Amino acid sequence: MPLPARLRLTLLMTLAVYPLVTLYLYILTPLTEGWSIWQRSLILVPMMTTSIVLVVMPFINKRFSAFIAGRRPAAA
Repeated sequence: MPLPARLRLTLLMTLAVYPLVTLYLYILTPLTEGWSIWQRSLILVPMMTTSIVLVVMPFINKRFSAFIAGRRPAAA
């Protein structure tokens, strides 16, 4: 039974966003030592949102649209 489109998109988003969050945390943690979690989140969330909307989603939609839709990719 094939995965529904939302599950395929969720899988791809998870594979793309997890390393990005990890990278941003490695960058931000030393710069925000001693800050409260809400203050770190105040910096992290706009960075993540911008990255997802402007980079991750267009990349996934362009490269994996056939996979998300559940059809074979068009011949090149």
